[in-house]
Amino acid sequence: MDEKQTMKDFESELEQSFTILKEGDVIDATVIGISETEITVDLNYYTEGIIPLEECSDDPAFSIKNDVNIGEEIQAMVLDPEDTGGSVLLSWKKAHHLTIWSELQEDMDAARHFSVKITEANQAGVTGYLKGIRAFIPASQLALDYVDETESYVGMTVETVIITADPTEKRLVLSAKIPAQEQARIEKGEKISRLAPGEIVSGTVERLESYGAFIHIGGDLTGLCHISQITNKFIKSPKEVLKLGQTVRAKILKLEGDRISLSIKALMEDAPETESKEDYVIPTEYQADHGEESHDESPFAKLLQGIKL
Repeated sequence: MDEKQTMKDFESELEQSFTILKEGDVIDATVIGISETEITVDLNYYTEGIIPLEECSDDPAFSIKNDVNIGEEIQAMVLDPEDTGGSVLLSWKKAHHLTIWSELQEDMDAARHFSVKITEANQAGVTGYLKGIRAFIPASQLALDYVDETESYVGMTVETVIITADPTEKRLVLSAKIPAQEQARIEKGEKISRLAPGEIVSGTVERLESYGAFIHIGGDLTGLCHISQITNKFIKSPKEVLKLGQTVRAKILKLEGDRISLSIKALMEDAPETESKEDYVIPTEYQADHGEESHDESPFAKLLQGIKL
């Protein structure tokens, strides 16, 4: 069985050795040598293949010593079936450009994340390399907010997802904003999970709408105090009792997902009630009758005699 398999392998290799390579062919190759200037590959051919450094990758960060390994299987495009040295001249990057786009499309569909180092910047955005392909990140997709000073991002590594992978136009567009939004949602959820209904918070009124007030309670957390929860009095608008920038205290009523419902009125209801009329003690000197021994003979007092107050 092993001898038959070995013979089949030998016949396949023999058949490949008689294959005539043509310019533009994309073939499988095994890395058998690495130098400062080129990669040597085994083609199962009568001669070896040579990939010059400049034909390895378009990525300026590519390192022939660090990014290639002996025994690695790659695909390469034939540039010259027999160069002056008798070897087959190949291009790794040209073959890569032909085969990578379907993979990039799959990465986009799966919303996979990639760390990309920014190499260039202009007013419209920044560029970097993903899987050896030059990629563009628009200024509007570089962070949570629009970035004006894109130059400051050169040299930085950002987390990205693919939003456009067009093989026809060879156009690869990334977004760092989408992963940033995902991370912000996760962090916000963790902060909200540390809150609890009934908890008292302090915050600043940051927006007033007809239906209520949005109160910033720290970090990136903002809660809504519905108009019915602002005061015990009837009001037509939150602006009647609140103003932008005002610091208020409120009780957390509900936590639903990333929504925080607040009540200012609840703290008013929780406050000790003021003394009722029955509880109010009139000072002796102001009582109508503060002692039997006291007797006022003034004309005004005589007029009040017999009148019950």
